[in-house]
Amino acid sequence: MTETNRIEYKQELTEGLEKEVIAFLNYREGGIIYIGIDKTGNTYGLADSDSDQLKIKDRLKNNIKPSALGLFDIVSEEHEGKDIIKIIVASGPEKPYHLRKYGMSEKGCFMRIGTAAEPMPQKMIDMLFSKRTRNSISKIRAAIQDLSFSQLKIYYEESGYKLGSAFAKNLELFTEDGTYNYAAYLLADKNSTSIKVAKYSGTNRTDLIESNEYGNECLAKATKQVIDKIAVENRMTTKITSKEREQSYLWNPIALREAIINAFVHNDYTNEVPPKFEIFSDRIEITSAGGLPEGLSRQEFFEGFSVPRNKELMRIFKD
Repeated sequence: MTETNRIEYKQELTEGLEKEVIAFLNYREGGIIYIGIDKTGNTYGLADSDSDQLKIKDRLKNNIKPSALGLFDIVSEEHEGKDIIKIIVASGPEKPYHLRKYGMSEKGCFMRIGTAAEPMPQKMIDMLFSKRTRNSISKIRAAIQDLSFSQLKIYYEESGYKLGSAFAKNLELFTEDGTYNYAAYLLADKNSTSIKVAKYSGTNRTDLIESNEYGNECLAKATKQVIDKIAVENRMTTKITSKEREQSYLWNPIALREAIINAFVHNDYTNEVPPKFEIFSDRIEITSAGGLPEGLSRQEFFEGFSVPRNKELMRIFKD
């Protein structure tokens, strides 16, 4: 294996890690960093990969601005019988990302050019900052500040996590001035986000035979309710052939679950338009509101590039 514009090798954990991560956050495709492999592709491995993972998470959490939480994943892998670390970095929606220590300067901002992380010109830094999405759910103050999160805590406990007293800060549910943001409102026990699941008898919206409303509560719970409801509608069909009986679902259950979750996580909630789900006699339509995120062109979207819209929701749903 050799380094590419999306793959970086580091023989060991060094001080320059944040620089490489920032370059990928600012790159339209993101990238992957392998630690324990040198520049020529030789595997050296790591003596204590578990400890290194904790160090990496702490450094990326504290040394990069805006927050990169939810935009990277750290996994331990074995390569040629040795432990290595793989850091998967997504393209960030709030470019330019920079070192907290140096701010939005050429000393703090980096970009990926070929196989190297290079300082970003100040003119580009200023241009990216002027385009930065300011109207995001993390920056919008929740209209209601008296929020509770018992449902969210239950989901975390079921996944083996326990939310401490500082959970709202750790999950980035505050605005910069310390008030609950719109992400917190969506995840609170009570909100006004109503999710509709409609069923029609034919191939158009003329004859509505069933209308279900979910939501007005923690978005994680609403997502689970929609998944369960549509799973009931995902009937198994049987086809008798000359050799055997073939059974299959109307829709692939795994793909269906993924589509539903993506509709919730990547929906543009800034206009207070929730995702919607419609079941017809010949298809299911899942609509997630909003256009392309800032910095992502139509061509890049269809080429498979990804810029997460709601990184706070993305992180929590992943947990």
